[in-house]
Amino acid sequence: MLVFPDQTLTQKQHVAFAKNFGPMDHSVLKKAVADQKLRVRDDIADVSNLGPNNQILAESNRLRRMQLGNRLWHTDSAFKYVPALASLLYAREIPPVGGQTAFADLRAAYNALDDETKARLQTLVAEHSLVYSRERMGYTDWQEGERQAVDAVPQAMVRTVPQTGRKNLYVASHAGHIVGMDDAEAKPLIDALLAHATQRQFTHVHRWRVGDLVMWDNRCTLHRGLPFDDLRFRRDVQRATVQDIANSCEQEGLSPPDVHLRAAE
Repeated sequence: MLVFPDQTLTQKQHVAFAKNFGPMDHSVLKKAVADQKLRVRDDIADVSNLGPNNQILAESNRLRRMQLGNRLWHTDSAFKYVPALASLLYAREIPPVGGQTAFADLRAAYNALDDETKARLQTLVAEHSLVYSRERMGYTDWQEGERQAVDAVPQAMVRTVPQTGRKNLYVASHAGHIVGMDDAEAKPLIDALLAHATQRQFTHVHRWRVGDLVMWDNRCTLHRGLPFDDLRFRRDVQRATVQDIANSCEQEGLSPPDVHLRAAE
């Protein structure tokens, strides 16, 4: 991750800088909370607690409850067939207490695994969906068509960053199942890997200042927003996100299985 302090960026400048690293990813909120209006342009992810009127969202607001999922460990857009390559998060307004962002190094986490676990994970594919991560925190308030709009996608559980040749775990709260594995075995394995990857020795906490632009590689990094009193304090951070070149399975030489969201869950 990189930190560029003391920036003054318009949304147009924010996106223009991000485009140096690849094509833009677009916000999923238009599909996931289809009845809500966006506060910012759709090639920026609004990671705030503010509504279209620029006021703090009410406790019961669906957009607020959906956004609380950002407090879970995740990697951006792993729930999309082509996930995110890089994220560039810009702080416009921060709360006086809390609201930091924690990061975890998935390369170091992979290196710390025993050889048997590395071999076991090498060809495994997980199913990722925004539904799975939000249901981890009890959010089930999907309206008609929204679950289907964020249908499950396959992602390799071990990735190689081509520029370095280093392998790393690729797990996140968006992962809900493992292809070909019974959930009684798969779900504890996903949870154990997340717990392993987010141990203190693998993590760093960024304490925001207004004007910080923080950029990171989603292929080998987990992150999560830390809690703050979002019904009292404003937090306006906006993310420009760059797409990867292809699905992670394709990049690892695996045949992407055809997975779909499990409607019964």
